[in-house]
Amino acid sequence: MTTSPPAPAGADLARDYYDDAVAPVLQAEGVAHAAGRLGSGSDVLGFDDDTSRDHDWGLRLTVLVDDAAVSEVEALLEGRLPSSWRGHPVRFATTWDPEVRHRVEVTSVRALAVARLGVDPTDGLEPWQWLALTGQSLLEVCAGPVFHDGPGELTALRERLARYPDDVRRYVVASAWAHLGQELPFVGRTGSRGDELGSAVLAGRLARVAMHLGHVLEGRWAPYAKWLGTSFAALPSASAAGPHLRDALAATGWPDREAALARALDVLLAVQAGSGLPVPDDLPDGGATVPFFDRPFRGVAPVPEVVRASITDPAVLALPRGVGCVEQWVDDVHVLMDPSRRLTAARAVLSSQRAPQAP
Repeated sequence: MTTSPPAPAGADLARDYYDDAVAPVLQAEGVAHAAGRLGSGSDVLGFDDDTSRDHDWGLRLTVLVDDAAVSEVEALLEGRLPSSWRGHPVRFATTWDPEVRHRVEVTSVRALAVARLGVDPTDGLEPWQWLALTGQSLLEVCAGPVFHDGPGELTALRERLARYPDDVRRYVVASAWAHLGQELPFVGRTGSRGDELGSAVLAGRLARVAMHLGHVLEGRWAPYAKWLGTSFAALPSASAAGPHLRDALAATGWPDREAALARALDVLLAVQAGSGLPVPDDLPDGGATVPFFDRPFRGVAPVPEVVRASITDPAVLALPRGVGCVEQWVDDVHVLMDPSRRLTAARAVLSSQRAPQAP
C-alpha cells in the first residue's frame, strides 16, 4: 500500500509557485514589485493543516506594484499563467468569490493596507486609529512571508506596523488590567452563591483578556479567536500562564478557579516587569492580585493606575480611561472583520471630542 506525500504548507507552496511560475513572468517584463503570502488564510500565520485545505487553500499569493500598474499586471498574469502547476489548479473559486480565476492578488502596498486596516497608515496613525485596528487585520499585512521586495515599500510598511507606539501600548496594557479588575472578584462572588456556571463563564472571559494581554506584553499581534490559543502557546514568556488558565477553565469549584486565574496573572505581571513596563512596588502578597476589600475574593492590584501614570503623550492621555483597543471591548465578528464598522465604533468611543451635556 502506498500513501500520498504530505501536502506542503500553504506558504511554502506559495513561495515555490512564485519562484517557478509568477516571478519569471514579472521579471521578463521588468515589473518592479513585492510579493508574499499576505492577507487572509491560516497559512499566512503558518497554522494551516489538512483541514485547512478543504476551502480557499491553493495557489494564492499577493503581488504588489504601483497603483497605476495594477490592471496591466493583472492582465499580464491572466494571459501568461498556466492552467495548472504541479498538479494544482491555478484558477479556482473561493468562498467569497465564485468566479474561477487565478488567485494572485495584484494590488499596491497602500491599497493592501487600506483594504485590511480600513485606514491609510503610510503617513502615520493617530492613537485612536491604532486602537481601531485588530491584531488579525495587522497580521494580514505583517505576518505572512515576503518572497521579494524590490522597491522596499512593503518592508518599510511592515516595520512601521510591527507594534504599537509605546504610549499606545501602555494604554492598551493598562486597559487590559482594568478589564481584569472589573470582573475577577465576581468569579468568587458568583461561585459563593452556588452559580458555578456563571463563575466559569467569567473565568473564560478573563482568560481571553489575559491571552490578549500576553500578546501585547510581548509585542505580538493577537490573531482572531480561532488561532488565539495556538498563538498564545507560542509566546516565549507569557505562554507560561497557559497551564494556569487551563486549570481555571477546568476547575469545578470557584476557589480553585480563582486561585488558578491569580497564578496566571502573576505570570503576566512578571512578563510585564521583564518587558520594562512598570509594575506596582511592594505588593502585599507579591503578586498581581490582592484581597477584594474585606470579602473572601481576589481583586487586581493597582496595576492599571501604575501603567497609566507612565504615559506621557497628551493624545493618549486624552483617551477615555480603561477602554482600550476595539478588540478589547467588541467581540462581534461583523464589527471586527469590517474595517469601516471598526473605525466608526472606535471613533465614537475613543474620540476626545465629547458631545455637549444636556442642561
